[in-house]
Amino acid sequence: MEKELKELAVLLFDVDAVKFGDFVTKVGLRTPVYIDLRVIISYPKLLNRISSILWKLADDAEKIDQVCGVPYTALPIASLISVVSNIPMLIRRKEAKAYGTKKLIEGKFKAGDKCVIIEDVVTSGSSILETVKDLKQEGLDVTEALVIMDREQGGKKNIEKSGIKMKSLYTMTKLMEYLREADKVSQETVDGVLEYLGKCLAPVKTLDKDSNDRLKMDFLSRSKLAKNKMAAKLLQLMDMKETTLCLAADLTKADDILELADLAGPHIAVLKIHVDIIEDFSKDFIKNLKNLSEKHKFLIMEDRKFGDIGNTVSSQYSKGIYRISEWADLVTAHPVAGPGILDGLKEALKNISDDRGVFLITEMSSKGTLTTGNYVQQSLAMAESCELVVGHVCQSKIFSNPELIQLTPGVKLAKASDDLGQQYNTPEAVVNSGADLAVVGRGITEAGDKLRQVINYKNQLWSAYKNRIAQ
Repeated sequence: MEKELKELAVLLFDVDAVKFGDFVTKVGLRTPVYIDLRVIISYPKLLNRISSILWKLADDAEKIDQVCGVPYTALPIASLISVVSNIPMLIRRKEAKAYGTKKLIEGKFKAGDKCVIIEDVVTSGSSILETVKDLKQEGLDVTEALVIMDREQGGKKNIEKSGIKMKSLYTMTKLMEYLREADKVSQETVDGVLEYLGKCLAPVKTLDKDSNDRLKMDFLSRSKLAKNKMAAKLLQLMDMKETTLCLAADLTKADDILELADLAGPHIAVLKIHVDIIEDFSKDFIKNLKNLSEKHKFLIMEDRKFGDIGNTVSSQYSKGIYRISEWADLVTAHPVAGPGILDGLKEALKNISDDRGVFLITEMSSKGTLTTGNYVQQSLAMAESCELVVGHVCQSKIFSNPELIQLTPGVKLAKASDDLGQQYNTPEAVVNSGADLAVVGRGITEAGDKLRQVINYKNQLWSAYKNRIAQ
């Protein structure tokens, strides 16, 4: 088999399925080498050879009842294996249909059928683990995954810790060895890739962790899992003060913000501001706000919504008249610029000793928002690969990792909307949709009795949280 694997390695390089440069993987990791097996559908003979040799890795193929290709690249490979071996094929949809049967698993099967997963490339193993979870929920017996390329970044370990045996045609190390032997790459390129592999592991995931419903866990238990110290601090703070209220003090006068912070401080977990709309901003304002946060034990969030390239974001965070990195416990950022935005924020913190955290704006509450589909998935992947991220700004329970915190804006006592596209949901509705920390703004700032409304929102949100974890 090794002779054929060497030949196939050269063919893959020749059809540009192996690329060298600066890339970002599905899980948000930068990499100097990228395996793009989508191109092989344009080379039928190559596709057939790879499918054939991959199937030779299967344990006791005669006892396999189903094959399931992970969308999308592995689907044509699984299809060929299914046709040639005369074994039925299943397709796991990336999301259930919103119409008709609303199935997540397509194909004809019965509980207890032995199913083998087919995948093209493994980095963290998350795609295989998600597929395993969905197949097992349908009663299928899944114990094995056949993979073309193991990037050797922790994926195999993650998969096998979950009780799934993984076999691959290539490891990244072996592929580089074959390409060097065929004089397709330089020794310098090989050394660079191997050095990268030694330094950069993908985030660890297991089936147990993915299936562990964060919505059923209390904040204190979750705080013990959090890698980010600010995330742990926030979870502990919410537990201690029995509040999940984030007050949006979107006011334009410094004294008004300070007065509100002093009034609401004992009852909130986080005070959120937009520093660039404060008309009389000064260093004294920040000093006084920090004193109030220490007095009443709440965190300060600057809702900056960083969204530029890393170098610009680094300067926006640490320089200028605001010097946000010096005083804001938490900030928000759009993932639209890619992982470089997190690199920029980390760079700005190199001389900051205090704990800091970033909420990625993965979904928005405004009508017609574009933060949907693949955008959401890429943002989730970025969060898993960067410990600076404390959680997601989102509207629904789109992630299960109990280490991360869901921050949901757009909360009012009655469901409503405004004239500018903002949509509001009730405290109970947002908590049941996954919110750990809920943002309330105008429902409090425009109230006649602000303290009464603060306490009202605090109590309703906390009650909904307690009911959620008790179910």
